[in-house]
Amino acid sequence: MADKNLKLCLLYDFYGNMLTEKQQECFELYYSEDLSLAEIAEHTGITRQGVRDSIKHAEAALLEMEEKLRITEKTQKLQEGLAEIVAMSREAERINRIDTPSLEMSGILRDIEKTARKLSEETL
Repeated sequence: MADKNLKLCLLYDFYGNMLTEKQQECFELYYSEDLSLAEIAEHTGITRQGVRDSIKHAEAALLEMEEKLRITEKTQKLQEGLAEIVAMSREAERINRIDTPSLEMSGILRDIEKTARKLSEETL
């Protein structure tokens, strides 16, 4: 259950602004604020069933958007690729220090690692 909630929250980060205002409000109160359906109903002035329907429709919309666009999947693959670049850059730097050390090569490898880390942070 926690994995499902985590996935839905991640999808919400990517696609949440594509939901209706009511869906966004109910989703945030339910998943972020951990309010019960009854508490959300009282807060929003709609019925408990209306809150449940709004949340279920929001979940379905988020899952459908990801199925069609696959942005979170692509982002995860990008993150993994950038992590590999960082690891390879570190290994190349280690080898560079052992063999004929080159300050120029060390600088280039540090720049590669720094760029990969920056891109990784920006894609989150």
